[in-house]
Amino acid sequence: MKKVIVGLSGGVDSAVAVIKLKEAGYLVEGMFMRNWDSSLNNDVLGNPNNFDEICPQEQDYNDALITANQLGIKLHRVDFVKEYWEYVFTYFLDEYKKNRTPNPDILCNSEIKFKFFLEAAVKLDADYIAMGHYARVVHYPDVVLKRGIDDSKDQSYFLCQLNREQLSKSLFPIGELTKKEVREIALKHNLKIAKKKDSTGVCFIGERDFKLFLENYLPAKPGLMKTLRNEVVGKHDGLMYYTIGQRKGLGLGGDFGPWFVLGKDVINNVLIVGYKDDQNYLYSDMCFAINFNWLSEDFTEIFCTAKFRYRSKDIKVKITKITNNKVKVEYPNKFRAVTPGQAVVFYDGEVLLGGATIDEVYNEGIKRKY
Repeated sequence: MKKVIVGLSGGVDSAVAVIKLKEAGYLVEGMFMRNWDSSLNNDVLGNPNNFDEICPQEQDYNDALITANQLGIKLHRVDFVKEYWEYVFTYFLDEYKKNRTPNPDILCNSEIKFKFFLEAAVKLDADYIAMGHYARVVHYPDVVLKRGIDDSKDQSYFLCQLNREQLSKSLFPIGELTKKEVREIALKHNLKIAKKKDSTGVCFIGERDFKLFLENYLPAKPGLMKTLRNEVVGKHDGLMYYTIGQRKGLGLGGDFGPWFVLGKDVINNVLIVGYKDDQNYLYSDMCFAINFNWLSEDFTEIFCTAKFRYRSKDIKVKITKITNNKVKVEYPNKFRAVTPGQAVVFYDGEVLLGGATIDEVYNEGIKRKY
């Protein structure tokens, strides 16, 4: 009998993953990851005031323990606080220092959930690990990662940096289910967390006032908001708090609206904004991407589709491999608000081919001030 250790988070998805695995005949145990400690990160690492919130992970652990007891499985608890800080959160802060917009959930998957968690599970003699992700993996004859059946919940985008070895040891038991079906299974088994709402926010850090949270780690540098015509129209609180294409929270009004973030002049600490007549500036037709990870056959040039954000539609792209770490991505039909620091994820139909981190963005040969 194959042994599987499930990342039991205290939520409904991972709980139903346990149910599906037990029904399939696996020997199942759970493991709860503790990855964030507010007091440790403040006191030991010297971060300042304003940060006295109680981390919600203890409540999640209690929910995971209740679920494990209801389902009759053993629950282990592992501590990856220092690993999360070193391999995920430090990168997260470094990207914000560069005024880029990172996606920590992707790094959290590749470095924590499918690396340190996997290593801990192997020490417990596990044959596989399993997570409550809405995605699918095929192990034979080749390792293939596919989108989840539920388009509205598909999480394959966040798995784009996993490698073949990680995927070969991974199972996604709810990838063939819709969220509605998952809830129904949880209710059928009378799980106490059956109606618990889904978690949101930064991976493992949770729901917080993000601006206040970031202020604990990075000093804000207020500056001017200017238009493409160099007109001063307001002041910003710090370039790191804004994303390309952002519309809300700019504090700008008037007859020209709505206003959008068009770019960032990092050297002069200027936030470039525009109104409806300037929206074309948000579009691009080419980008360079780094941290390239590929799960399919090697290539020099290839045509496929890509997502530039989690909720964005797939668009047709041409990828040209420059080095093993860097690619050029061309999309002649153009796309709005392609943002450095975010992920571009490549697909062939249902199959995830790979992913990379957007580095530089161009439109008609001109580099954007992002």
